[in-house]
This record gives sequence, C-alpha cells and structure tokens, in this order.
Amino acid sequence: MAVAFTFPGQGSQSVGMGKDLADAFPEARAVFEEVDEALGQKLSQIMWEGPEETLTLTANAQPALMAVSLAALRAMEARGFSLKDKVSYVAGHSLGEYSALAAAGMFSIADTARLLRIRGNAMQAAVPVGEGAMAAIIGLEQADVEAACAEAAQNSVCQIANDNGGGQLVISGAKAAVEIAAKLCSEKGAKRALMLSVSAPFHSALMSPAAEAMREALASVAKQAPVVPVVANVVVQPLSNPDEIAARLVEQVTGRVRWRETLEWFGANGVKTLYEVGSGKVLSGLARRIDKEIATSAINTPADVEAAVAALA
Repeated sequence: MAVAFTFPGQGSQSVGMGKDLADAFPEARAVFEEVDEALGQKLSQIMWEGPEETLTLTANAQPALMAVSLAALRAMEARGFSLKDKVSYVAGHSLGEYSALAAAGMFSIADTARLLRIRGNAMQAAVPVGEGAMAAIIGLEQADVEAACAEAAQNSVCQIANDNGGGQLVISGAKAAVEIAAKLCSEKGAKRALMLSVSAPFHSALMSPAAEAMREALASVAKQAPVVPVVANVVVQPLSNPDEIAARLVEQVTGRVRWRETLEWFGANGVKTLYEVGSGKVLSGLARRIDKEIATSAINTPADVEAAVAALA
C-alpha cells in the first residue's frame, strides 16, 4: 500500500495561490520569504496579488509553483509528518520534478528557486517569440500522433512533448510544423487538436540552448541524495543518485514528460494512494483517468494539510 507524492507543473498557477497557507502556517510563510530572498524579488506579492500575466511568465510561474508545494509540505512536517517515513516515491510534472527533489532534500528551497528562475529564463530565451508552438491532441493514438509529427517536421522540429494520459498528448516544435501536425491529427480522427497559448515550444529539441544552461547550473549547485526516490520524467524509473538525477533533469528540458507511464509505473509498483502537493488539481484529474485503482487527493489548503497529516499518521 505504497504512497506517492506528486508535484504540479506549469499551468497550475493562479493568482492568490498559497496565500491561505502563508496566513495559516508560519512554516509556510517562511518558505515564501525564503524564495523571495533567494530571487531578490517579492515573488510572493505577484503570486497573491497578480497581475496574472506577470505570474504566468515562465520565469515567475516555475519558482512560484515550487514555493506553494514546499509551503504545504513544510506545514505538514511541522505537524509531525515525515516524507521519508510515509512516502515511497515522489514525482513531478516537468518543473514539478524540481519541487519533488526539493521536497526530498536533494536541493535546498533557495537553490531550487534559483534553478527554476534560470530554467524559466533559459527556456524563454531559447526560441524567439512566435517561432515555436505547442498543441494539445485529444483522442488519438500515440502512434498516429508520432506519424503526424514526423510527416509535418520534414527538416524542422515537431515532437510529442507531454504524454499526459487519458488520451491527451501535447506536441511541440517549430510553429509551422506544429500547425501542420495538428491539422493532420484532426484528419486522422483526433477529437480535438488545439493550439496552446504558450510562450515557447517546451520539451522539444528547440530547447537545446536551455538544456545546456541547466547542465551548467546543475553542475554548480549543492546536491544531496533524496530521502525518497524520484520517478524521473524522461526514464520513468526511480532514481536516488544525485548526479544521475541531474543528468535526467538536463534531458528533461528537450525530452518528453512521460506522465501516463509514470502513473502506470506507480500502479504496477504498489502505489495505492497519490497526493498532489501544491497549486491546483490537474495531476489528480489526470491520475483518475489513467488508473482508477489509485486513490487521489490534493494538498493545497490549510484544511488539506490537516487532513493529509491525519490520514498519514
């Protein structure tokens, strides 16, 4: 009856997130203060007051989402919860993998905030605005989506970026190629092929400059072995060696987020209870579509914190 903690990725942010945690728990408030200090910016003010378009900027959204996740976890820990004793695995969706690793003690919160600021800036700078794109493909087999990407790419870039499960795949790459691939997917029978409002073609080969920036940043940061293995996005295997995890984080910038396979791995390895720690309930919804045998709960309010601590006592 293993328990896994998962941590949300970009798209789960909303103005006001984490404010109730900061008001209720001094340990949570300390996390937001630590992140503000690490970044030399009142990120918490943007999180709680907006404007939304500033919070949504990749360089802000990534450390902000991590801060909410770690604030909830620190509040739990102050009430006697131990990740090491109660949780078998952690995983995170894209940037959420950094939150998972901070939760498991591989990085300090301050270092994680700085890494995510570097990651966000590097991902945004890798491709000029308007040259990349992403699209969500709903209700089409993976092999058909891959074939559409290959046909559309020609000498360009178009690939599956996220396998989110429940029949949802996200493709990424050069704008013209992604538009062609989305049209091909519609013709192949996709229920929907929707161009996404994103600022860059994340998790595609076009992100190579950002991968190099992260290789450099990760090489210079202090790392400890995580107290709980992380099931890494790009290999769907539990990892505990800090250097190997760092290498997979570099690959993750250009590689596929294999979230459906991650949930299937959990199910095959005895995970019966899944908690989503942080803003929103996106991962909980995906989990229910992938494996109905796994019980899911979100932890993002003071009441959620208290309920989770009690359930895991």
